[in-house]
Amino acid sequence: MSTSDDPVRIQHVTVDCADPYALATFWSRVTGWALDPQDEPGDPEALLHPSNPALPELLFIRVPDGKSVKNRLHLDLVPRHRTRDEQVEWLLGIGAKVLDDQRRPDGKGWVVMTDPEGNEFCVERGAAERASG
Repeated sequence: MSTSDDPVRIQHVTVDCADPYALATFWSRVTGWALDPQDEPGDPEALLHPSNPALPELLFIRVPDGKSVKNRLHLDLVPRHRTRDEQVEWLLGIGAKVLDDQRRPDGKGWVVMTDPEGNEFCVERGAAERASG
C-alpha cells in the first residue's frame, strides 16, 4: 500500500506534561528535531519538527494533573551514532533517569528510562550492535 492510499496520517504524537517548553527542549536534544521557532518558555504547548516530514511531530501540551501511572504508550529509541550503553550514559547526563535495566550479560536487552517529567522510554541496541551479536 502506498502512502497516498493510507487511510490516515499521524500528525502528532502528543505528550501531556507540566512544562511543555522544557520537556520539548529535552526531547529536541534526544532526537535532534527542531523546536518550533515560535515556541517560548511558559507557552501552553511546544512542538518538535522531525527532519523527515513523513514522521509525526512531537507535541507537548501543558495539563494540570501530574503523571501518576505507567505510560500506556512510550517511545523505543535506537541510537544511530552511539552504542546503547553510550546513549544511556549521554541521556543520564541531560536529565534522564534509569527506571529498569534489562541489559543482559550477553549484550542483549534494553534500558527503560524516564525523561525529566517521568515519562518512560526505552533505549535498545543499534543496528551495528545487533549485527555484531
